[in-house]
Amino acid sequence: MTIERISTNSRMSKIVKHNGTAYLCGQVAKDRNGDIHTQVTGMLEKVDELLEVAGSGRDKILSATIYLADMADFQALNEVWDNWVPEGTAPARACVQAQMASPELLVEISVIAATS
Repeated sequence: MTIERISTNSRMSKIVKHNGTAYLCGQVAKDRNGDIHTQVTGMLEKVDELLEVAGSGRDKILSATIYLADMADFQALNEVWDNWVPEGTAPARACVQAQMASPELLVEISVIAATS
């Protein structure tokens, strides 16, 4: 059994690959002070970057769990998400309200994807 850990520190790895699957650590916005659209866009840009490193892509996402600080932002999240996910490749997805690690964060995502 081979497990590959990428960008690992004492607490976590940004990516863990095993058996053709990549598990990404939770991703938050690049700009933590932006509105929900800005934060979702920046968060998904970071997901794109990690998927590329993992040898995967948006169309290979198997599952996504999204955490919102406030479910009132659900529609705004979906406006960005629906334009980001390639047509016909929507993954299994859950979205829940959660208290964030930092008060300025509005959204976080955890992604599992197949690798090529």
